[in-house]
Amino acid sequence: MKMNKNKNYLSLKKFCQDLGIDLFGIADINKIKKDFAISGSLLEKFDKAVCLGLSLSKGILEEIEYAPTRLYFHHYRTANALLDQIAFKVSNYIQKKGFLTLPIPASQIIDWQNQKAHLSHKKIGYLAGLGWIGRNNLLVNETLGSQFRLASILTDMPLKTDKPTKEACGDCRLCIESCPVNAIKENPVDFDHLKCFEKLKEFQKQRLVDQYICGVCVKACCGKKE
Repeated sequence: MKMNKNKNYLSLKKFCQDLGIDLFGIADINKIKKDFAISGSLLEKFDKAVCLGLSLSKGILEEIEYAPTRLYFHHYRTANALLDQIAFKVSNYIQKKGFLTLPIPASQIIDWQNQKAHLSHKKIGYLAGLGWIGRNNLLVNETLGSQFRLASILTDMPLKTDKPTKEACGDCRLCIESCPVNAIKENPVDFDHLKCFEKLKEFQKQRLVDQYICGVCVKACCGKKE
């Protein structure tokens, strides 16, 4: 069984990378399933999640100064749509192997006030070893920073699981310095969701974007330089 898990993992990883995925990891979700906004009877069938990450354009992010741009808004939606399409293909790949899947959209918020979706991709990404939860309340990858989007696929396929990283933001505080409303604090748990959301609403009212997004701290969190 262990050999099958490793073999399945490697085969699935290659399939995802061939589709253009930049980040790939497998998370054990048993301890966080209770937080998912998914039917309990269905959720019981899954014990793992495939986490997929797609990097964003540094050129698009470079244009952002103190507010999101129309180019970033379009790029953000395009990245999410591409992730959803890839997740669809990955789900079919796993299903054809005889296993159950449940692809979760890259960006489908069901409670904007509390910024909650069907599940937290960043928590799954953390468990899948793709990064850590940074001061900016986003998943931070050592190489990409927070400049990527995520999607997840729940499954019962036998797969080797990855482990969370012990890395952290360390001395970097670029996101704190960049935040236009000081919502980002020294300790990640003190992130001010309400301040952040009020600013997102302000951006939308100004018709800068048609969705609650910002991108300022994403631009600031660029990962380690090569």
